[in-house]
Amino acid sequence: MNKKTTIYDIAKVLDITAASVSRALNNNPKISESTRKLVLETAAKMNYKQNKLALALRSGKSYNVGVIVPRIDSNFFASVIRGIEEELYAHKYNVIICQTHEDEKREFENINTLLNAQVDGILMSVSNVVSENASENDRIIKKVIEKNVPLVFFDRKKNIEGVSSVSINDYDVSYLATKHLVEQGCSRIAHFKGNLALEIFANRLGGYKQALLDSGIDFDENYVVQTKSSVEAGAQAVNALMKLKNPPDAIFSSSDFAALGAIQELKSKGLRIPEDFCVVGFGNEPFTDFMELPMSTVDQVPLEMGKMTAKVFLEHIDNTGNAKIEKKVVLTSELNIRQSSLRYSESRPIEVVNNKKGVKI
Repeated sequence: MNKKTTIYDIAKVLDITAASVSRALNNNPKISESTRKLVLETAAKMNYKQNKLALALRSGKSYNVGVIVPRIDSNFFASVIRGIEEELYAHKYNVIICQTHEDEKREFENINTLLNAQVDGILMSVSNVVSENASENDRIIKKVIEKNVPLVFFDRKKNIEGVSSVSINDYDVSYLATKHLVEQGCSRIAHFKGNLALEIFANRLGGYKQALLDSGIDFDENYVVQTKSSVEAGAQAVNALMKLKNPPDAIFSSSDFAALGAIQELKSKGLRIPEDFCVVGFGNEPFTDFMELPMSTVDQVPLEMGKMTAKVFLEHIDNTGNAKIEKKVVLTSELNIRQSSLRYSESRPIEVVNNKKGVKI
C-alpha cells in the first residue's frame, strides 16, 4: 500500500519545519507568500491531502451542517434541502441530511449523531408527532443551545428562546384560501387539519375560522377533521363528512395529498369538481398542476425557505459579538387558484401566478 504524504514529508523535501508547512497550508499570515506558494506546489506534486477532521478540531469548524427533515421523498422538503445546499455551497459548507420518518426517537438520535459529528449548525423541521419522547427531545435541543451550535427551525418549528426559525404566513394564506371558497359560492366549508400541537397547523385552522367569521358563516366543528398527509386519509375523511346530515360543499385541506384523496373519492361518488364541490390543498406538490383537473393549492415557497434558512444560519456563524441572534423570519406564500375551486371566472381578472394561470385575489 502507498504511504500517505504527511506534512513531515513535505518539510523534509523543502528543508523547513513541519510547523512552517502547516502554517503555509492554512494561510497563516506569519508565512511569506513565496514560502506559502512553494509549500502548496510541493504538496500538490506529492499528492498531499489534508486531514479535514484534524483541521476541524484545530480550527473549531468542520464546515458540515446537519439538516433534519421528516422525509426526503417529498417535493417540499427536497426543495428546501436544495435551497439550503445552493446557499451554503458558495460558503464551502457540506450538508448532512437526516430523516426522522415522523419518529421523535429518531429525531433525538439524529441530533445526537450530528453533535457527535461536530457539525457547525443544525437546521431542522420537527416531527409531526407528540409522544412520551417530547420532553427528551426538548432536552437535547437545549443541549444544542448550550453547546453554542446554531439551531434554525424551518416550516415546522418549536418556540424556544434563543432559537431562530423560518416559516410562511400560514394564518394569512389560509384565510385567503377560505375566503376564496366563500367567493365561489361555498357556504359549508370543511377543513382537513393537521396536528394542532404544531404551530403551522394551528395557524392554518385559525385562518380558516377567521375567514368564516368575517364572511358571516358559523363555524361548525363537525366540518373539521384531523387527517394525515396521505391520499388514503383524505378519502376516509371525505367519507365521514358526506355521512353528515348536512354535508359540506367545499374543503380547505392542510395537505395536497389529503386533498387529492378527497377529490378522487368525491368523483367516485358522482360529484362534479368544482360545480358540486370545491377543493383547495396546501403545498403545491408537482402533481397538483398536472391532474386532469388541476388543483388549487398554497405554494409554500420551499426553495426560498431553504435559502433563507441557510442565510439565517450564516448570520449566526458570522456573529462575532456576545449577543445571541434570534430571528423569526416569516415568508409570504402564494395561493395558486386552479380549476378544482374555480366556479366563477368570467367577471374576475386572470393573471399569471408563478407562471401558472391563477385568479388575482
